[in-house]
Amino acid sequence: MADQQTDPVFQIQRVYLKEASLEQPNSPAILLEQEQPSVDIQLAVEAAQAAEGVYEICVTATVTTKVREKTVFLIEAKQAGIFEIRNLPPEQMNAIMGIACPQIVYPYLRGNVADIVTRAGFPPVHLSEINFQAMYEQQQADLQQAGEPSRIITTA
Repeated sequence: MADQQTDPVFQIQRVYLKEASLEQPNSPAILLEQEQPSVDIQLAVEAAQAAEGVYEICVTATVTTKVREKTVFLIEAKQAGIFEIRNLPPEQMNAIMGIACPQIVYPYLRGNVADIVTRAGFPPVHLSEINFQAMYEQQQADLQQAGEPSRIITTA
């Protein structure tokens, strides 16, 4: 029988919307524009230890839509998850927090962003699927090339 003290543990404790904001700085005039807006989406992943063996992983999306140089709307939403992660080798911790946890949190973020955009009176913006493994590996390669140690905070 395996020793319960050393068995690996990976459990979701909670997923929640940590922060959300919507700005429409040029309303109502910008709403009368007929031109198709451009959409820019930025993503970031952060990890922080909340307690012994417990981590908060946040995925943030910033969605900016513009017509020419005027902002139609700007949304920033941060979806978080609390995960219990214990008894994993140190070399696996960053990958778990940089790949597995964001993959669990991200679908909630996608739904919340689409809901906020729709409730603001616009057609929904659907965030595309993200390959967090590729994003994490690219970030780690960039850090290694720059001579910096591996870390969890990622952006795309």
